[in-house]
Amino acid sequence: MNLCEPVRQAAAQRPGALAVQGPDGDLSYAELDRTADRIATALAALGVRAGDRVALWSEKSARVVACTQAVLRLGAAYVPVDPFSPADRAARVAGDCGARVIITSKERAEQLGDVAPAYLILPPTGADWPEIDALPAERAPDPPVDDDALAYILYTSGSTGDPKGVCISHRNALAFVDWALSELAIAGEDRLANHAPFHFDLSVLDLYCAFRAGAAVCLVPESLSYSPALLVDFIRRNHITVWYSVPSVLMLMMDQAALLSADLPALRVVLFAGEPFPITHVRRMRAAWPKVRMLNLYGPTETNVCTAFEVHDVSPDRIHPVPIGTACSGDTVWAQRPDGSTAAAGEEGELMVSGPTVMLGYWGGTPQRDRPYATGDLVVLEPDGNYRYIGRRDDCVKVRGYRIEPGEVEAALLRHADVHAAAVVAAGEGLARELVAFVVRAGDRTPGLLELKQHCAGVLPRHMIIDRLRYLAELPRSGTGKVDRRGLERLARDQATDRP
Repeated sequence: MNLCEPVRQAAAQRPGALAVQGPDGDLSYAELDRTADRIATALAALGVRAGDRVALWSEKSARVVACTQAVLRLGAAYVPVDPFSPADRAARVAGDCGARVIITSKERAEQLGDVAPAYLILPPTGADWPEIDALPAERAPDPPVDDDALAYILYTSGSTGDPKGVCISHRNALAFVDWALSELAIAGEDRLANHAPFHFDLSVLDLYCAFRAGAAVCLVPESLSYSPALLVDFIRRNHITVWYSVPSVLMLMMDQAALLSADLPALRVVLFAGEPFPITHVRRMRAAWPKVRMLNLYGPTETNVCTAFEVHDVSPDRIHPVPIGTACSGDTVWAQRPDGSTAAAGEEGELMVSGPTVMLGYWGGTPQRDRPYATGDLVVLEPDGNYRYIGRRDDCVKVRGYRIEPGEVEAALLRHADVHAAAVVAAGEGLARELVAFVVRAGDRTPGLLELKQHCAGVLPRHMIIDRLRYLAELPRSGTGKVDRRGLERLARDQATDRP
């Protein structure tokens, strides 16, 4: 089994069933199957062959879903690029992976120039696609696709200042998808919401669990992503049965759109991942929805989802966020001491992962092979057998579910002529979590926050743009000469407290 096959099977078994509901229209399984075949024909004519990479730089839509299926059918791998990335970053991603073709709009293609050998131009939302629709719908012979072949590359923030590509195989993805399919009993009658953008690994469950079950996936338009009332209405109107998002989005809907008192009779599963969920909000949700299954999923992009915890009860004396749980998806996890030995229960250690969801490796890097993956996350094994997340071993931070390497933001700031030194930390919780930049001037001029935000927007995606700025005569240092990030975090918290 590989990621090409589920849509083929569903199209044969349930051709008229809804496959994808998107802002550009709906596709049944038969329509998705035919559209993917036509796009595959067009991509093959542009030179795409097995093993190639195809970048997609566009807001999500039913057509973009069909494009991913087309790429997979050719034995190639797709590379989704953050649709809100500046052209500079999109070009760096496409150039780094050696994209054979970029699928994007005419306007975006003009910004990229000759980054790739060829482009497939997407029409505007609501417009016809005559170049594709006119192609024959006959099924072309599929190349053999090995389950261990590269399926897609997800680019994450890199500590060196450049994004790095996480290479995921068909087997990696399906190990998690098949676990979730069984654990959540997803069936053809389900309607899964897709809140996460396609370059975010949360979207893997939404798309491929739906396709494996012959169910419908309903794409949440990017314009609704952080509009709480519209999101709650989306769940209600579309009879969503399975919702998956970062906790900060659920908190926003609870606090600003009365999510817990909304009439949502179809909703049966709520999944959350990407950041800690404050226990007070989990307790509220559990009390309001006693019959809804709630699971906290954990896993860096490099392992997709490797642990899970189902929230049955929330003890009144629990003060920590819900645990990340125990191993799932066929993986093995353990906490490791700095000396390489296994940490005992109650002892802090770095979470290690071994098993079928562990990535092939980073694009252009050493293959992972059968080596365990060191997550960089510090955990403690609790007496009940669940792992609790307690922090990071390195400087990596999470903001609204996105993993951000401060070094990449700092590298962008240092490109500005008036910045001599910079350090970036995160402060706050949930949707109030912010990136705070501490900057040392290069001369007499002091660029303001807006100027540096605009500067960063030219090279970074929007979730990596700084929110606050503070100038220092010099960056504080620890006894070893390193930047004192813990001290800067305290300054950032104090600065937030001092706001009017």
